[in-house]
Amino acid sequence: MIKPLDILQQYWGFTNFRPLQEEIIQSVLDKRDTVALLPTGGGKSVCFQIPALVEEGICIVVSPLIALMNDQVNALTRMGIKSMALTGSISYADLDRLLDNCIYGNYKFLYLSPERLQQELVQHRIEKMLVNLIAVDEAHCISQWGNDFRPAYKNISILRSIKPEVPVIALTATATPEVLTDTINELELNNPVVYQKSFFRENLSYQVWKEEDKYYRLEHLLKENESAIIYTRNRKSTEEISKHLNLKGIHTTFFHGGISAEDKKTKLQNWLNETTPVMVATSAFGMGIDKANVRTVIHLDLPESLESYFQEAGRAGRDGRYSQAILLQNEADKTQVKRQFISTLPTTEFLKHIYKKLCNHFYIAYGEGVFTTHSFNFEKFCVQYELHTMKTYLAIQTLDRLSIIKLSFEFGRKTEVQFLIPSKKVISYLETNMKISIIGKTLLRIYTGIFEKQTAIDLELIASKSGQSTKEIIETLKQFEKDEVISLNLATTDASLTFIEPREDDRTINRIAKTVERLNTNKKNQVNAVLGYIENNKMCKSMQLLRYFGDQSDTPCGICSVCASQQSLPSKKELQLISREILVLLEENSLTSREICERLTFAEAKVIFVLQQLLDANKITLNLNNKYNII
Repeated sequence: MIKPLDILQQYWGFTNFRPLQEEIIQSVLDKRDTVALLPTGGGKSVCFQIPALVEEGICIVVSPLIALMNDQVNALTRMGIKSMALTGSISYADLDRLLDNCIYGNYKFLYLSPERLQQELVQHRIEKMLVNLIAVDEAHCISQWGNDFRPAYKNISILRSIKPEVPVIALTATATPEVLTDTINELELNNPVVYQKSFFRENLSYQVWKEEDKYYRLEHLLKENESAIIYTRNRKSTEEISKHLNLKGIHTTFFHGGISAEDKKTKLQNWLNETTPVMVATSAFGMGIDKANVRTVIHLDLPESLESYFQEAGRAGRDGRYSQAILLQNEADKTQVKRQFISTLPTTEFLKHIYKKLCNHFYIAYGEGVFTTHSFNFEKFCVQYELHTMKTYLAIQTLDRLSIIKLSFEFGRKTEVQFLIPSKKVISYLETNMKISIIGKTLLRIYTGIFEKQTAIDLELIASKSGQSTKEIIETLKQFEKDEVISLNLATTDASLTFIEPREDDRTINRIAKTVERLNTNKKNQVNAVLGYIENNKMCKSMQLLRYFGDQSDTPCGICSVCASQQSLPSKKELQLISREILVLLEENSLTSREICERLTFAEAKVIFVLQQLLDANKITLNLNNKYNII
């Protein structure tokens, strides 16, 4: 048998495993059901990929994240490992062919969503496969108490009945003790071995600061050319913040779910190679991305849960160097988070109301509609039925999450246009035809930045302003594209919506009523936990997070905002971290004490104290120009 370490060296180029990886891999090779509870960046994927490569056959990976599935398949393919992901709308014939490839084509990994397991064709083909391992990623999604409960995860039990002899590995980065117990029960794991790495990060300083002018604070928190992520809740603010920081000389880019796949790839690459070291993003950014030298993660809005905050904050300092996870908050944020995540929670009655409106909107007859797919314009739907946008959006999300409907991932996608020729040439071109002129000039009046970048446009707005039909506007835009006047990314609707169950009105929603109630209670508890975290300025921030996840740590970290405020001199841990950071800086240049203090984020008094300690220990010297050097 090939040794796991040999595979690690051959494909990943590492000579040693990270903590717990080797034990988890061996447990899987011993055919034991296994739970791997590792923090973000702990190397979970290797824990199922290596044993799957050791054993003959194929590994089935269940994951809720399409982007992460594609990333892992692409990475494995680049290493010469045959893998595929069943994502998106695949025709029956293509699905049949792809599944046959898994049986006869020496594939090692098959990634699929839990919804795919409902298809009989998928079940029948899996029966014929030589399956060596079932890996359940984001396993906490099966728990009704989890942060991302998805009832479709209960379909995983189908795999257990088809392949009862195959071991299962469940992987997650965030699970409270209650969620962990529920996950083990729901996955029907047989006497599993649980490997849980401590969530404690000795190099990561969790900081919560009350701040009214967050933009001003941002400018002072970001260090020159240091990698950082700034999280904010909505797409518009990512662009505004990025623009503001760029004007201040801080190189940033922005990332959210509404930009094209090509733009996402470019922005990510520029961030990874330090061309734009600061990424301003929504929560759509970061999953599956492993960048070791992120020095700072800043949250400008309160997170909806400590689970999501812990994952996002944990993207800082994976290289082991001192890093910061900073949450900026004020009184208005507390009101906002309650309004956004608690007051808008959909009741069972409201879900019934929205479900009926959707069925009527698409002319679904009682008892019919199952697996029918429809183009869906969310804004138009809300206007037509005079619905509250946010409450309706959350209700549709809930119906999607509980497998009543399926909303496409293009939700919120807009048609994008950019003019490719100078403005004078555009005007000349538009004069060739009256209808072209009306539509083109309407575009130019509404969207002033349309020459500089791909710009999201509203087809309905252009129609109302120009007096032309939406169909005529689309035809004209296609002509513009054909004549190489514009680049066009056409999206005629916000989304597509598929009905998973036949229409039964109240009876459809009554089946999920208790689950909805549990989800609403869970969300209220999560928001209250976030508020408790930011308001508790007596207990170490690291200890607060650890206890939330079941680690009853009683040792303060010594470097968080609470610990720092309680000490005038650096703690032993801070002394080590500050010393290390000072020596790293001085390896590059000789610096004055002021320059060192400006580049570090510790209190100035503590930095000066450590400088004196390093001088006394003969590790550094002070020259005639009052600059420090390494001896």
